[in-house]
Amino acid sequence: MTMVSIIHNPRCSKSRQTLALLEERDCEIQIVEYLKFPLNKSEIEDLLTKLGLSARELMRTKETEYKEQGLANTKLTEEQLIQAIVDTPKLLERPIVLANDKAAIGRPPENVLAIL
Repeated sequence: MTMVSIIHNPRCSKSRQTLALLEERDCEIQIVEYLKFPLNKSEIEDLLTKLGLSARELMRTKETEYKEQGLANTKLTEEQLIQAIVDTPKLLERPIVLANDKAAIGRPPENVLAIL
């Protein structure tokens, strides 16, 4: 049985679909509700490394908070963008599944199958 973690928002349909997909695969699942228990800086940095993405690529750019905080500013550093995700967890793209020391974003949900 594969042990997986899902960075999950139960109100998000893609997150729920990804969780259902993992349940169908008989995975042992640790659910991390990141809005209730926000990730810290090192956890986000670890995600970025495993995903091979920049902080901006991991952000939900259509969120009001993204615009209100001026995060589209290209002069912002990676460090500043990571801190914005720490301070405003809603900005984190979701769902993210971690398994076998790899990570994948469940958009679409089937993306996560590659790391199981």
